[in-house]
Amino acid sequence: MDNIPQFHEEMKKILDSVKNVPKEALVFTYNGVMYPAAICDTDTFKDIESFEAREDDLMLVSYPKCGSHWAHSLLHSIVGAKEKKEAPFGIPVIEFKVYHKYVKENTVSSPRILATHLHYHNIPQSFFDKKVKMLVVFRNPKDTAVSFFHFYNNNSVLPSYDTWDDFFPDFMAGKVVNGSYFDHAVTWNKHLDEDTVLLMTFEDMKEDLEGSVKKISEFFGISITEEQVKQIAEKGSFKYMKENSEKTQGAIAKVVFRKGMNYND
Repeated sequence: MDNIPQFHEEMKKILDSVKNVPKEALVFTYNGVMYPAAICDTDTFKDIESFEAREDDLMLVSYPKCGSHWAHSLLHSIVGAKEKKEAPFGIPVIEFKVYHKYVKENTVSSPRILATHLHYHNIPQSFFDKKVKMLVVFRNPKDTAVSFFHFYNNNSVLPSYDTWDDFFPDFMAGKVVNGSYFDHAVTWNKHLDEDTVLLMTFEDMKEDLEGSVKKISEFFGISITEEQVKQIAEKGSFKYMKENSEKTQGAIAKVVFRKGMNYND
């Protein structure tokens, strides 16, 4: 995606702008789901209801902290390998206002790599009408919860929790940003046999990264060589991504990447 330095600068401004915001003002609720107020707003949610998908869009869907940025990076590298150029990392999360305004301008060339944390029933209808292929990423709920707890406490756009014991009941009840992990999972489980849906897990990618790269590229109909698969896997390891995160993620690098391990670590 173009204008990556500009996105990094805008994200830095957002992180700086919330330093003195009262805890209760950091989040808001839309259609029964909580969202970060610095990142999302009501106008954007209303706007994306009429979002115009393209048939060749590549869509990544995930609940937060399920390996979203890892999958983003792999998909970018796969597309870049096909086009024989390094693809910039920025991915428009359609409900994030800092990205949405650029996507709305409809100037991003095809194929667009898009992403969302929205629940199934909140994804714009045009994605289903156009039969857009969607890579849906999940993670062990225990690991997701632990990672989300640290994400809350390391992220200035979200209200922090004093203890795990305070956070865990809210996570289980879906009283966290983006709502219930379990509602998200149960809904998608009904659609896993559809031709336009590929389910992968954080654990799948960690166990067999080369195999995951092949599976993703085949699903989206992108032909790459065995050598390209190996190169993408080498640069797509969690360790490599974390070491290079300031270049790819800018100000949010320390917020996005933690350990990439399980809840016992």
